[in-house]
Amino acid sequence: MGIVAKGAACGIAGCGNEGIRSLNTRKVEEAGLEVASSAKKAVLCREHYKEWKKETKGDRSLERARYDRP
Repeated sequence: MGIVAKGAACGIAGCGNEGIRSLNTRKVEEAGLEVASSAKKAVLCREHYKEWKKETKGDRSLERARYDRP
């Protein structure tokens, strides 16, 4: 059972919504979101996950393109 399934709250400073995804804290901080704790995993609510996806869209598409093989 993961931390989200146990009912963890969003780990972004000032947010207390229910978490839906957990991501590497370093990746979340690189996207410009301020994580409240220094754990390995950061839990994000729906709104912050959507914001993270918007901020990292270009990086993620480059990452996928690197592994695509013709």
